[in-house]
Formats: sequence, C-alpha cells, structure tokens
Amino acid sequence: MPRTYETLNLASDLTTTRTLLHESIPITGNIVSGTYGVYGSERNIKNYAHGQFQSVYDYPYLSSSANHIFDLTMGYDETSVMSSSTSIQNAKKINMYNEFSQVLLGYTGSANTIEIFESDLNFGDNNRQMKEVFFVNFSRLLVKDQIKKGSFSISLSTGSWASGTPGAINATTASITLADVSASETGGTNNKGNAGEYGVLWRSNAPASGAYGLVFYQAGIAVITASIFSSSIVGLQQDFNKTPGGVKQSLSASLTGSSISGNCDAFRHRLQNLSFNNSTEINSTIYFCRVPHNKFNYSTNPTYTSASQIRVKAKASDTPVSYLTTIGLYNAENELLATAKLSEPLKKDPTTELTLRVRLDY
Repeated sequence: MPRTYETLNLASDLTTTRTLLHESIPITGNIVSGTYGVYGSERNIKNYAHGQFQSVYDYPYLSSSANHIFDLTMGYDETSVMSSSTSIQNAKKINMYNEFSQVLLGYTGSANTIEIFESDLNFGDNNRQMKEVFFVNFSRLLVKDQIKKGSFSISLSTGSWASGTPGAINATTASITLADVSASETGGTNNKGNAGEYGVLWRSNAPASGAYGLVFYQAGIAVITASIFSSSIVGLQQDFNKTPGGVKQSLSASLTGSSISGNCDAFRHRLQNLSFNNSTEINSTIYFCRVPHNKFNYSTNPTYTSASQIRVKAKASDTPVSYLTTIGLYNAENELLATAKLSEPLKKDPTTELTLRVRLDY
C-alpha cells in the first residue's frame, strides 16, 4: 500500500489523443469465385433458405478456418422497369432495395417515401438514379471502424461468358474499375447520410468517366448500379449472366428471370479485384506522472528495511535510494484503478526528478 501519493493536475498532467490505424485489404476474384468449387456450388459461398442474400467466405464456410468477407445481394426500386409481378422474387428484390435505402439514406421530405439511390446523390434533380443495384456489405472483421476514404477500388470484368461450363469468362476482354478517387480524409465529395459519410464511385480507367456507385465508409457498404453492365456501357446486353444450365441471359433477363442468388453468382464471377484500407480508431488518455526530487526516495517494499535499518544505506548520512518499477493510478478515495509496469527499474534519489508517461488506450 502506498504511503505517498502525488496528485495529478488535470490541466497540465493529462491530455487525450486520437490515432487512426490502417490495414490494406485486398480481395481477388479467385477468392470469391472458382477456387472452392464450380459455378453455382462453391463451398465458400453460403446461400440461405430465404434467398435474400449470400455470404462470401475466404475458405469453405463449414471450416473453422473460414473468415466471413462480405454479404452480397441485389434489388430494385418498385418504380423500376424491372419490377413486375412476373419477375422472380420480385417482392424480395424490392424489399432489399428499400431496406438498404431506408438505412443508408432515409426518407424524402414526403412522409413514408424512401429516397432512391443516385450515383451522385444530388437529391432533388432526380438525375443519375440507380434503381437496380448490387449491394456489397463487408464484414466488420475487414472494415473495423470504417473504410478509409479515397482507398476503395473494385474491378469488374466486361467480358462475355466463355462457351462450355458456366463460370468462365473470356480472359482477354477488358474490365471496368470503379474508385472513390475524389474522396479524402480532409475533404472531397464526402457527405453525411443516415449511415455516416459516403463517397461516389467513379469509373477511373476510361476516357469517358462517369459515376456508377457509392461507398458508405462507416457502414462498410458499397452500392453499385446494375446499369454498368448494360450494352450502352460495356456491350454485355447478350450475356450478363449464364445459368448453371448454360443459358446466357441479358442484364434485364437476369434481373427479372433469375433469383437474387443467381444474379449474385453472375456478379461474383465478374469481380476481378477489390481493395480498400480499413481504419481502426484508438482513443488514448495520456497521464504525465511527475516524480519530484523530494518524494518517492524510499521504497514501500517490506524488505527495504532490516532491523529498522535501510538496507541501501551504510550509514545515516548516506543519500536514500529507491527503484521505481510500477505506477499506480488512483481515484479520489485512493482506490487503485490501473497499474503500469516499467520495462526496467528506474533509480530515484533526492538529486533527480522524473516524468513518466502513462497511456491508456480504449
């Protein structure tokens, strides 16, 4: 039990800091399709009985070594030309769109009217509306606190399906890369939505650049318009999808005639590369523990004395010496709250003063 306490001055002996740690997350197309099975039955893709989304893992999902990477789904607005009573899973596709829109964007000025995604999110002009979209919902294992602004990039194949077994795309064809190139930690086109900040995904490897999606940084969700696969952009009108039976489907035929999982399979097999940096925010409180020259020169260890004599002193006039090994932080009632160990003992005598820096991370 300490015999001497040194009071901390909250104005001069305490400060707080905020640190952002970043980690690079690369995801290749081989991981999300083709490595662990054939098209439509990959062992690292988990489909559910409800059929509303599929989960992607970096290893067969039944293995204890598997890590959840992201969930993938798609949907369209009820005013979309794809919305029809004859479309497969029509209600579920509309519900998925509305759920993400409500969470990420919220409502318009009109009651009970949910916002429609726009690639530039310039609400009010109704331009560049994204009524048919794919949603990539990343796991917290990858995103941590948020996606770092200006680091997101996704490359999608624009090739036609190869003949034969479904799942293979002609490798000689080009790709489209979308990135939040205009975003940064200090500015850019980052705005506040219901789910935090977002950035626009621009087509970065073509002369005629355009906006084709959004990334919500704190939510860890990418929204990509299905129109990027239309004939006017990449000429895929004849074979956006290829069913396990080998039937090629145009974009519109796939969105209406295939299930959510079937469309997600087609999207996954067109995913070539995806990368971003995550961010982990560490908040710290730093205490400057000052050791005056006239204090803490004697140890509270019972072995410091023997027969009422200080062991480190040969005679009474010798300078007292102690060694600091531990710092304790106490509350106003002198109750121990935290301890910090020094890497090695520090010699202390009346001729020295020390300032020890203690950092608490949370």
